[in-house]
Amino acid sequence: MMDVRGLHLLSGLPRTVTVKGPEIREAMSEPLSVIIEAVKRTLERTPPELAADIIDRGIMLAGGGALLKGLDTLISHETGIVVHVAADPLSCVVLGTGRVLENFKQLERVFSGRSRNL
Repeated sequence: MMDVRGLHLLSGLPRTVTVKGPEIREAMSEPLSVIIEAVKRTLERTPPELAADIIDRGIMLAGGGALLKGLDTLISHETGIVVHVAADPLSCVVLGTGRVLENFKQLERVFSGRSRNL
């Protein structure tokens, strides 16, 4: 169980409600299905040489979504590929973006040509 605070849609007043695990799972089922389908589509479109690396090393989750409890297990179950969660998923996204910007000239080829269509 978890207490959630927010504004009541009808009254506009602050309110706290208690939600249970099954309610949260039900609310998240559709967005999680969309995520799983996106992962599968991406894997289907991945060039064979990169797909081999993904199968060998696994998928790395980063960002806030990586903090969703059990997301790594769900993706692994649905894809058959090992899934890892970054050590600091929130910071690694911004740090990685910073490194790309610092080294944009060296990475420019990654952003050109065929990779734009992925």
